[in-house]
Amino acid sequence: MEFRDYYKTLGVERKATEAEVKSAFRKLARKYHPDVNPNDKSAEQRFKQINEAYQVIGDPEKRKKYDQLGADWERGTSQDDIFRQYSGPRGGGAEAAGGFSDFFERFFAGGGFSMSGGRGRRGSDFTDFDFGTGGRGTAVRAPDLEAEVTISLRDAIHGAKRRLELVAEDDCPQCGGTGMVAHEEKREKMRVIRSAEPCPRCGGRGTIPQRRTLEVTIPPGMTDGDRIRLKGQGGKGPRPELNGDVFLTVRLQPEPAWSVSGRDIRVELPVWDYEAALGGEIVAPTLDGRVSLKIPAGSQAGRVMRLRGRGIPARGKQAAGDLLYELKVLAPTDLTDEERHLMQQLAEKRTARKVPDPRADLMREP
Repeated sequence: MEFRDYYKTLGVERKATEAEVKSAFRKLARKYHPDVNPNDKSAEQRFKQINEAYQVIGDPEKRKKYDQLGADWERGTSQDDIFRQYSGPRGGGAEAAGGFSDFFERFFAGGGFSMSGGRGRRGSDFTDFDFGTGGRGTAVRAPDLEAEVTISLRDAIHGAKRRLELVAEDDCPQCGGTGMVAHEEKREKMRVIRSAEPCPRCGGRGTIPQRRTLEVTIPPGMTDGDRIRLKGQGGKGPRPELNGDVFLTVRLQPEPAWSVSGRDIRVELPVWDYEAALGGEIVAPTLDGRVSLKIPAGSQAGRVMRLRGRGIPARGKQAAGDLLYELKVLAPTDLTDEERHLMQQLAEKRTARKVPDPRADLMREP
């Protein structure tokens, strides 16, 4: 019994997502369908192989079993051991999965699986292949969407609401996402597909663009690059539980005076030279009001004053950040005559008591 590489058949990597597998299947199915390639035996055989591969790796449970089987095969496990591990009651008798290989039937076709959801018959050609006419076999989850939202620092602290306009590629409701519309007839208990053509609504793509408007709540504590998952708001699948998600990336809007490092917020705080020299209490701004800040006497430019927990709020296991004030000492430039005289007196008094030159270290020769 030959081991079949279904990933190779569909031309996808082993780590391919469900959406990527589905997309590859659609393209190949449209290319090799017998109605597109009449009297072409090689295309007919290729079409069967594509169907078989998709029935396995397009189904999460079968794909998991197949991945385990592949690993066992590569390790050289005997066929008998593999049969014992994976084969269950096959059921169905002669009504096994029509057109499938012995490999498929042995491991995955228990109960007489059919592409149209009923029981097929060996040698039934392509009568059971479903083109979205109501009896689809393996349903695939719709794709996720990516989007970004920009918020201010104040929004990061307090939270915000945003309205998003998105465009999603949803499964076409007319063809069920296959890109093909089938013409069928009933034969006893089976649906027999006689012909198929590209879906007129989606042009054979299998998807149609749909505009979405979402009302999104941004919780407090979001930082640049954080992501929010909006479950079920992505691409629309055949059932609500197969809808994709929206992953929303948060971006912080740059602020002229404020900067963010992790969850800490930093701002340069101007103080007068006499405030830095004498110390005292000043009023300092925050992003949600004002606070009273005590400046120690003799503070120098670049000194950092910290308000713990006043940065970006805690989120999950991440603790709240701090609000950091970096002092920027300013000298007055609009002195009155009296103020200038007082400054001169201060300079003379400091010279008289021989205060060290602050530039002395720079004057020393190396």
